[in-house]
Amino acid sequence: MAVDSGVQGVPTVADGSKADESGEREYTRRKRLRGLREDLTSFWFLLPILAVFVILFAVPLVQTAIYSVTDFNGYSMDMHYVGWSNYRSVFTDPSTMQGLVFTIVYALAQTILVTVFAIPLAVTLNRKFWGRNFARSLFFFFSVPSLAIMGMVWKYIFSPMKSGVVNTVLGAFGLGPLPWLSNSILARCCVIFIAVWAQIGWHATLYLAFLQSIPGDLYEQATVDGATRRQQFIHITLPQLIPGIVTSSFLLMSGGLKVYDLPYTMTKGGPGYSTYTVTQSIIQQGIGQSQYGLGSALAVLFTLATALVVFTQMGVAGLISRRFQ
Repeated sequence: MAVDSGVQGVPTVADGSKADESGEREYTRRKRLRGLREDLTSFWFLLPILAVFVILFAVPLVQTAIYSVTDFNGYSMDMHYVGWSNYRSVFTDPSTMQGLVFTIVYALAQTILVTVFAIPLAVTLNRKFWGRNFARSLFFFFSVPSLAIMGMVWKYIFSPMKSGVVNTVLGAFGLGPLPWLSNSILARCCVIFIAVWAQIGWHATLYLAFLQSIPGDLYEQATVDGATRRQQFIHITLPQLIPGIVTSSFLLMSGGLKVYDLPYTMTKGGPGYSTYTVTQSIIQQGIGQSQYGLGSALAVLFTLATALVVFTQMGVAGLISRRFQ
């Protein structure tokens, strides 16, 4: 005679397990649907930005790549395929090569010098002293005007004529005028100096924001342990500033590689091609000389080189950030 395994109408253990599995599947299904709805919502929010990116960047980039292998002059659509001749011409043009050299020097010098001077300035502005807020505002104010306006103002200040502001001051002390913008070395130094001077305040403000996020307990504990200010800066401040250094150097390097306004307004790329930049070469060849094919080839190469530099910089920055975590 078989024994009944359960009372009629009372759920068994097997029935409970099936109910739990069914409930878990339903929960998983609802969770996936909720995640899908959130993804769709995010997509609709990103769609306008994606459309702007495609229209203003992706489409012109493809057009530039197409024009780079043609003899397009910018006016007539009667263009012909010329293969890689435009790319070969880029590497044989002396003005482009000089512009590439100065662009690299400018970007590296700007990145290094601004970082070297902005960090101590930020540390100083982070301390308590009379007039601190005024000093912060003053240094930040210099970064407000555009570099094009800065270039026009400093072009008059560094004028190689006797009427130039700096040469007038030198003349008051019996010193002869100096060819600030008519000598190749001095012109390069002046352009880099103005670039550094104009951007120190903004990047110091960026570092200041990171400094204010460092807990004061770290410095108090280090002081109790007998650490000097130099040791505190090396072992506490500097590691905490790594994210700020990464952000600042990325902005400086990318901005330095595509610079155009400051050298052009100060020297027009001269004397000769001493302050000529790659961006100016692209504009000059494409618009000034109606060689859109050649200018497009240079633009494609420069875009790829800039992307390589930026991605390499991001990779190195990631390694450094993980090292100090």
